[in-house]
Amino acid sequence: MRLSSSSSSSKQGADNSRGISGHVMTLHQRLYHVLNLGTRYCNDKGQKWHYSDIEIQRVVIRSVDAFLDSISGESLQHQVVKESVGDIVGAVGSILAAKNEATVRLASDVATQDIAFFLWVAALCSNGANRLLEDGEGLVKIMVDSLDISNPYSLQIEGLRLAQCLMTSEQGCSKIIKLSCEPIAKAIVTLMSNWSSDAGKLAKCQMSILVEACRLALITRWEGDHHFYFWKAGVDGVLLRLVIGNSDTTQQSLHSLSLQEQIIKLEEVFDTDVLLPLRPYVWDILGCLAANCTEDFFPEMHGNETVYNVLVVCACLAFVESILASRQISQGSICHSSESEPASRAVFMMIYSPCKYISSKAIFILSEVLALKKKDYVGYLLDSLKAASSGNKFGIPSNFRLVISLTSLACYSALPKYQKHVIQHGGIDVLLSFISWWLDNPVHLNRSSVAPHVQNPFSERACCWPSSEDWEGEDMLLLFGLVALGELINAESCHGIFQDQMELRAAFIRDLLEICINSSYSGPRWYAAYILRHLGLYGFPSRFGREFHELLADNEHSDVELIIKNQEPVRVHGVILLVRCPKLLPSKVLLKEKTFYSSIKQDSDSCNRFTKVRLSAHVDCQSLTKLLEYIYSGSFEAGEDLLKKLKILAKHCNLQPLVQLLSGRNPKWGTPFPSFDFTSALGPAGRNFSDIILEAETSRPSNQDCDSCTTSVLHLHVHKAILSPSCEYLRALFQSGMQESHSLTIKVPVCWDSLVKLVSWFYSGELPRPISGCLWDNLSKEEKLHELEPYVELCSLAHFWLLEDLHDECFRLIVSILDTCRYLSIKIIQMAANLNQWKLVDVAAEYLAPSQTRCSFEESDTGTASKVKSSRNLVYTIVHIEELRQCI
Repeated sequence: MRLSSSSSSSKQGADNSRGISGHVMTLHQRLYHVLNLGTRYCNDKGQKWHYSDIEIQRVVIRSVDAFLDSISGESLQHQVVKESVGDIVGAVGSILAAKNEATVRLASDVATQDIAFFLWVAALCSNGANRLLEDGEGLVKIMVDSLDISNPYSLQIEGLRLAQCLMTSEQGCSKIIKLSCEPIAKAIVTLMSNWSSDAGKLAKCQMSILVEACRLALITRWEGDHHFYFWKAGVDGVLLRLVIGNSDTTQQSLHSLSLQEQIIKLEEVFDTDVLLPLRPYVWDILGCLAANCTEDFFPEMHGNETVYNVLVVCACLAFVESILASRQISQGSICHSSESEPASRAVFMMIYSPCKYISSKAIFILSEVLALKKKDYVGYLLDSLKAASSGNKFGIPSNFRLVISLTSLACYSALPKYQKHVIQHGGIDVLLSFISWWLDNPVHLNRSSVAPHVQNPFSERACCWPSSEDWEGEDMLLLFGLVALGELINAESCHGIFQDQMELRAAFIRDLLEICINSSYSGPRWYAAYILRHLGLYGFPSRFGREFHELLADNEHSDVELIIKNQEPVRVHGVILLVRCPKLLPSKVLLKEKTFYSSIKQDSDSCNRFTKVRLSAHVDCQSLTKLLEYIYSGSFEAGEDLLKKLKILAKHCNLQPLVQLLSGRNPKWGTPFPSFDFTSALGPAGRNFSDIILEAETSRPSNQDCDSCTTSVLHLHVHKAILSPSCEYLRALFQSGMQESHSLTIKVPVCWDSLVKLVSWFYSGELPRPISGCLWDNLSKEEKLHELEPYVELCSLAHFWLLEDLHDECFRLIVSILDTCRYLSIKIIQMAANLNQWKLVDVAAEYLAPSQTRCSFEESDTGTASKVKSSRNLVYTIVHIEELRQCI
């Protein structure tokens, strides 16, 4: 970016009226004049600046400092400021990387202000954060360097807050981890350990650093290589020190004690430390590390096993205290321990960890703690759930009490010593009643309402941060109830739970299927599928699955034959296999590898369109049938006699979610629920199985050549096998025998943008949304209407093609936007009227009538407002008025 004096001066006047002063523009021009003294080059990570001369480095730093110092909050959104961010990051990062003592010291002084500026930009919206991460290497280096313990506290604080802001989403965290995984993990752990207390007190600045470092360490809730480096840096020892204090003597003396002696000793020091405000973070970090461990992880790989075990004892003691805290609340006490929910969750995470060592150790230690306490909380926990599902409005416990009760009960249900006890107290019936009650009266609950420390100060005040819900989302009560119930049903003594209760069994299965299909969050869906496994239904039910199941018996659009020895060939659809199980449809590359089939042959006979795949002799027809049922519908029913063969077949086909389900292992926390999305079939590989082309009625010429056909306009290669189950109109068209049913191309009466959204709906069940947040706010009226026009078109097409769900979703989306942008109503009325969408016209007119319609009638002096009695007359009046106003 090089500014000439003439261009900048002419632009300056226009910018002054938009929030940028002449002084800022002058400093901006000087900044780029100085930046241009260096060398700007490109690499695979973007554009960079390089300065070899020390004096120029100093001038750059001073220019950056002056420019940033001139920027106010109002000017942050200005394009000139936004475009400068990447170059400032690159320049300062380059100077810091040069490691010249004289300039690095000066750059470090400016870095505090730089980071505060970047934080400011990033905290405004997710678009600002993404813009910063476009040239992330330099920024991440500045950020990580600021976390060095030799820096002033102010610089460390700003660096930690910037890191939190940029890593507040899993996507942002992943980007930064790829650039600087070990350094950032090590820096966080170092800052968490860099404290000391004087006479039982901690300096205010030290506590601030600890809080921000612990808050940043919550990035452990996401998968990634950073977990390895947290353990490597000794995070378990740091967490233990934050729990029991700074006494080395205490830690060393615990190593020689038995478990029971450790429990007694730790109770004495557990509530005496000055670091109590950090406990919620400590338990969350511990739980997240446990949830994301590998199956073969062992703490001694990176540290001291005894240290970890002592930390688990502390967590189990806090777990017991959390139950006591919930009882005090129920008895009218104002006591509310901030660590109660995090502690119970940490123990839960450890018990259900995929790591065998962590899970077994947590179960053993919690059992010992409960035995030593000699308290029976099972009855109390079950009574809480009974009170919730009783229907008595006056007896419903608080959300906090419900969360603690369900989390604790899920832990109890996994302990061999207490599992039978829970069952004998009617735990299964209580949980069934609670889940049924919740489905009728869903209590949607954000975790932040019971654990305030997880509140994100950036996403809550920014304009367009995407929702970053945890695995349970707002359905945490449902999830923990399902976990506890699944553990009890899995118990040896509960296989006959629904014996002679077929109606209850059928109703429960319907509830679980409803959760799998309609829940918004992966956690409840996974555990509903896990429980269905114990009832003979395997897989991951979905709305699409219901529609595609019928394709198994439909050979009309099939194009692949699976051949089993001494059996009739099984005809299937290549596009379905491509997306759902590509191992059954190998490419030429896969033919060179060891696979679970013996040969593949493309029939050369033009009368026979089938690709023939000969399967291994080890595959039997019954197992293949069930596997295909899973591939097409997402789930299947089977007896236990088939499970071993199905597991082997699923493993060879690389269907990992199904393998995990068939193995009977608890779902791993955070694992996405398997999707039924065929969007990938629209790519190059899917074109090999395409049997029809869709063009928009107003298709424009394509600027790219298609490698699959010679069509010169924009088009999509699609598949009758996917369109038919999703649309009765198209299914009837394909089967009609009319000319259109034999055509290779269908023109859809919508524009190109509408067609793309329509096909996305067919292939994923999801309707692409318009842009939102500040991007939407910055659009002009015409641009907003352009964004909305496809949804109005799709309303009309959906009505004609009998796509009721699509029509309803488009309708709701348009209305939700009109609710905040009423000034768009006139144009929406015009669009809808031209497409005979009178219901939409009525709603848009209601948004218009209170203000703009009345004003328009008065301005045009037509005097017809009181005479309008129908939507059509209203439309014609409004359109006429709008035309008159435009002429004027």
